[in-house]
Amino acid sequence: MSNLTHLDEAGAAHMVDVGGKAVTAREAVAAGRIEMSAEAAAAIAQGLVEKGDVLAVARVAGIMAAKKTSDLIPLCHPLPLTKVSIELQPDETGVTATATAATDGKTGVEMEALTAVSTALLTIYDMAKAIDKGMIIGDIRLLSKTGGKSGDWKA
Repeated sequence: MSNLTHLDEAGAAHMVDVGGKAVTAREAVAAGRIEMSAEAAAAIAQGLVEKGDVLAVARVAGIMAAKKTSDLIPLCHPLPLTKVSIELQPDETGVTATATAATDGKTGVEMEALTAVSTALLTIYDMAKAIDKGMIIGDIRLLSKTGGKSGDWKA
């Protein structure tokens, strides 16, 4: 029917069988951004948001989300992650988030890196929405992936 790996011959969704694939070191890096008012950006950067340390909480939320990706994305395999890191770079107009996820496994960690970035940015929104409800989350994308049958890829 198609070349989509999550559809069977009849077009029904299914979880891809990775049983025959080799275990390899795999890593993925994803990034995204939240734009906001100068007031909100300054409050986050200076640690003045009433709910607490926005960047620390967002970092932990991103890591936790990466570990729960298979619970959130229906056809993802649960993976034994060997690394999840979240870098948060505040500036005058927002915060850029970059997540790195790694595993030694039979399938990649792109979804884990993307989930980590998305959740970190959503957490920033949640914690700072009292200051700026008009924040915009966007530019969430995969930057690179290494390992696996399809090899390395870079945006």
